[in-house]
Amino acid sequence: MQKLIIIIIIFISGIATAQTNYEKGMSKALELWQADKWQEAEQLFERIAAAEQNEWLPNYYVAQMNSLKSWGVKDADVLKAQLDKAQDYINIATSISNGNSEIIVMQAQILTNWIAFDGMTYGMKYSVKVTELYNKAYTLDSSNPRVVYCKAEWGIGSARYFGQDTTPFCKDLEKALELFINFKPESDFHPKWGKRRVEGALQNCKE
Repeated sequence: MQKLIIIIIIFISGIATAQTNYEKGMSKALELWQADKWQEAEQLFERIAAAEQNEWLPNYYVAQMNSLKSWGVKDADVLKAQLDKAQDYINIATSISNGNSEIIVMQAQILTNWIAFDGMTYGMKYSVKVTELYNKAYTLDSSNPRVVYCKAEWGIGSARYFGQDTTPFCKDLEKALELFINFKPESDFHPKWGKRRVEGALQNCKE
């Protein structure tokens, strides 16, 4: 009986250590990113993702970093390398946590990167899909401020492209900002981004 208790204690201690290592790693990666050390942060997220194969967040952040790096990139080869990597990691995140509104939003962002790079080539290919993704995310979690914000931002961009009124989407941005004020992430590692972007988008609505 005593041996069994010792084995259980060792097993529990091992789990606790693994969780602590994951938390330490995620904290460090986020700190590196905040310090503008993108390469170090991305590499650490990759190592965490390889070690913690049941955790979607490190995969999500590798995808997000490569999506963010792709805005404004003019070199097609560089863009493809970054967005292919983003897609690979968001695919893994999806396989771990299917039906996750945060992951769905990031998938839409990656496709939007392609459209922003070459609207003539990728607009027809991905525009409908992006709309479908935001609608799906909204159906899953309409209280997620990033879902409401990104859906509205996409709507504004589409309306401007077709010469339509963007006012209704500005109201959605106001709703998103309200949601951000009361938003509490599930953990210190869950996505928090978007509030400043909403504030900037609302300022553009008022101008």
